[in-house]
Amino acid sequence: MDLNLTGKTAVVTGGSRGIGLAIAQALVGEGARVLCGARTATAEAKNSGVLTFEVDLSTPEGPQQLTDHAMERLGGIDVLVNNVGGGIIPGRPFPEIDDRFWYDALKVTFLSTVRTTRAALPSLLERRGSIINIGSVAARTPDTGHMPYSAAKSAALNFAAALAKQYADRGLRVNTIAPGIVNTGLWTSPGGAGDRLAKDLGIPLSEVIKEMPKLAGIPTGRVTEQKEIAALALLLASDRAPNVTGAEFIVDGAMTSARA
Repeated sequence: MDLNLTGKTAVVTGGSRGIGLAIAQALVGEGARVLCGARTATAEAKNSGVLTFEVDLSTPEGPQQLTDHAMERLGGIDVLVNNVGGGIIPGRPFPEIDDRFWYDALKVTFLSTVRTTRAALPSLLERRGSIINIGSVAARTPDTGHMPYSAAKSAALNFAAALAKQYADRGLRVNTIAPGIVNTGLWTSPGGAGDRLAKDLGIPLSEVIKEMPKLAGIPTGRVTEQKEIAALALLLASDRAPNVTGAEFIVDGAMTSARA
């Protein structure tokens, strides 16, 4: 299927690794010109046919700097992928989670999305473009281990739905992809979520990676691959589903529905 993305322009935040890079590479594969904004432009990103721009999107000025650079290099923005997210994972009970943890999660996960969207909005409206926010099932299935992150993702989900409603009559589409557990360094690298789980369970990280579908209760029996998120992002970036806006697409192998 021709997605009509050849010659389109896209900005992907947090696009130097993981899901962001997978989406950027998929867009390039469909003929789009892509600019990735991240704190560090990895060698993998630089060698993937994407343009890179090093910027701290957690700062008030970072999103505008990225958008200005995109306008200079690309001439306009057809697609915005708000992928950057994170924050300090407290790993402690609620009374010990002070404002530092909450603000860190909000500025990285929520405010970066709001600010980048605001900066890119004039061009996106002019081109009747598409915004794709990478959310998380954590927005609807909060976990006591990362309260600030879950709250920030919930705020971003609400923001996307409201934005979609406000600009639907001007041709701007805004959708959210909410992954569950995805095969990224977050789960497979030392110091990541998988490593912390391994320490809690007293087993090797390699065992956690192997048994993750069972440990997480994923009915399909496997975690999601980055390319699956990228494939959905391509469809939402294209003009093939023009009336799809304000939607949330959960990609978690029925993990959360199995808990309902």
